[in-house]
Amino acid sequence: MLLQNKKIVIIGGTSGIGLAAANYFISHGAQLISVGKKDPENADIISNQENNHIIFADATTESVAEDAIKYCIEKYNGFDGLLHVAGGSGRSFGDGPLHEMTVEAWDKTLTLNLTSVMLSNKAAINAFLQLGKGGSIVNISSVLANQPAPHFFSTHAYSTAKASIIAISHTAAAYYAKDNIRINVISPGLVESPMSKRALGNENIMEYIKTKQPLEGGRIGQPEDLTGMAALMLSNQGNFITGQNISIDGGWSVSEGQF
Repeated sequence: MLLQNKKIVIIGGTSGIGLAAANYFISHGAQLISVGKKDPENADIISNQENNHIIFADATTESVAEDAIKYCIEKYNGFDGLLHVAGGSGRSFGDGPLHEMTVEAWDKTLTLNLTSVMLSNKAAINAFLQLGKGGSIVNISSVLANQPAPHFFSTHAYSTAKASIIAISHTAAAYYAKDNIRINVISPGLVESPMSKRALGNENIMEYIKTKQPLEGGRIGQPEDLTGMAALMLSNQGNFITGQNISIDGGWSVSEGQF
């Protein structure tokens, strides 16, 4: 199996893309620690499994990723990979076009989407260095990092955070390649998840997505569209891949889209 006996921590593994990844990784032999917030909609399906221990915590708290990785090492006698999915829309904070942005909206959106990545990646790299055998990190960014859609998705702090995830992943990948630490990025288009509820409920956005993500007849992405690539990058088959940003966007980045 692709991830047989791989010890992996998922930050944001209790809903959406992270939950789909957890289920896929387990089916391919991984041993997991999944960190995330409690989601009432998933309360009946989120529970500890033999190879997936759940930790409910806030990824923006400095000690959370460190503690999860320490627990992974204690429970499974190792740590091989990190998948960071946690993040979310800053609209509730006031994220939007730059001329309307408040400092509070900026700070909270970047804390949620960028600082959390810095904290988890720092913790993972420290653990890899201490263990002395390298490892793999996969960070989730967004196609909005470099392919904006200003009519419907004008959240400038969120886009900045997602672009910065690519930047820190690239620079860290270059720095730690000598230590056999691989860092890669997946940039999804619009994917069905708790964060995409606004878009899913907007008929105009859904019509736009049919032309902006034209693959398979034009559809919104599913979390399962990302899990295979994440698994590949965390597996031994990805041992010669680092510093890459892979767009999984249904054609978003090569399509104009109509509205």
